[in-house]
Amino acid sequence: MRKRRRSKALSRSDLESSVPRSPSQIIEELKKDYGRKQGAIQTRLEEFQRCLIKGESEIFKELCFCILAANSSAEMGMKTLAAIEDIVLEADLPTLQQRLSRGFRYWRVRPSYIVHARDYLKKEHGFKLGELLRSFSDHEDRRNFLVFNRDIKGIGFKESSHFLRNIGYRGYAILDKHILNCLCELGLIRKNRKPLSPDRYRRIERKMQAFADRIGIDMDELDLLLWSRKTGKILK
Repeated sequence: MRKRRRSKALSRSDLESSVPRSPSQIIEELKKDYGRKQGAIQTRLEEFQRCLIKGESEIFKELCFCILAANSSAEMGMKTLAAIEDIVLEADLPTLQQRLSRGFRYWRVRPSYIVHARDYLKKEHGFKLGELLRSFSDHEDRRNFLVFNRDIKGIGFKESSHFLRNIGYRGYAILDKHILNCLCELGLIRKNRKPLSPDRYRRIERKMQAFADRIGIDMDELDLLLWSRKTGKILK
């Protein structure tokens, strides 16, 4: 007679992890996690703020990073930029494409965006992107300049917010899939639905800001905290 196999008993942690958590439980977890990671998060934000004083070349490289990371990942964006960083300020399009043609996604299109933006900034603004961004007194106008500028291709609201955060500007939410999933779990939005229209992006950003105010965590710090909970890392 065939013996029945005994099912393996679930541990307490297994049982707890299988039970959906309420938004209030997630908030408590967030606050505890913030206490552990606050120092590392604030250090990272301070590093971003130092970018503005490193000069125009470094600011442009951050723009290149965000163009390369779009629809990919921060790690892949960093890896791709590293492959061309030594030539990205001067190389022509075929040279950049050739450098990225082995092992990198979007190796034809993304370099064309970079060269177009670089040429535009040199011709129209003396390659002084940092100075240009500082000229905007309005928080939203600064981002809109990047989002709706036909000569800066390949970046929308998320990538523009990412770029501005990485060069030291604060108060912009980077609504990637990880952050949207967290906001769904917290009950702040109903669906992780992309792409986001400009109006929906702004609405979700306002909800995230209001939530950050409610729980007493700066929104820029909350952004990195939520991202680290999904990825295990505090990257740029």
